[in-house]
Amino acid sequence: FLGLGEDPYYDDYDGDADDDLYEEVAEPARPQRRRPADDEIWDDGDGGVRMLREDEAPASPVERVERPAPVASPAAAPMGSDRGVVRPLPSTNRPEVVSPTRFDDVQEVADAFKKVQPVIINLQGVDRDLSRRLIDFASGLCYGLEGEMERVADQVFLLTPRGAEVSEDDRRRLAAGELETPDS
Repeated sequence: FLGLGEDPYYDDYDGDADDDLYEEVAEPARPQRRRPADDEIWDDGDGGVRMLREDEAPASPVERVERPAPVASPAAAPMGSDRGVVRPLPSTNRPEVVSPTRFDDVQEVADAFKKVQPVIINLQGVDRDLSRRLIDFASGLCYGLEGEMERVADQVFLLTPRGAEVSEDDRRRLAAGELETPDS
């Protein structure tokens, strides 16, 4: 019951019947302080604050320690307008070619992609349902890790992680249908 509608028994409720179940607990009495004549503010028992008189010292002395600000050396400062911004150089790894035959093979795709290595997924010869699942996984992987996915040939996809680049030479080979890279 969420209590969002009208309650038919509301008018019959007598709150005084339940009051006998609880005991009255008296609040402990707080000692009242009288206000000294020379105080500006006094403690009236509710946790107030008393101001110090001019001739009183604080309970414990507070010491302020001055520390010099750190100074960066000119040799450590980066040159140009992008001061303090670190940008990684784009990776130009050769794409890894994966030809999955079952859905469990996507782990190899994801592992390479997370290491900022471009991946070619060759789905030629894979049945339609498995191909659709693999494409869905690959597109989710690219979206989640801010990469890109593009179709480079029939049933062949290139997954490029954020911060990685595929050379123009590799792109020409992919467009020509050469799936294997020279060093694989």
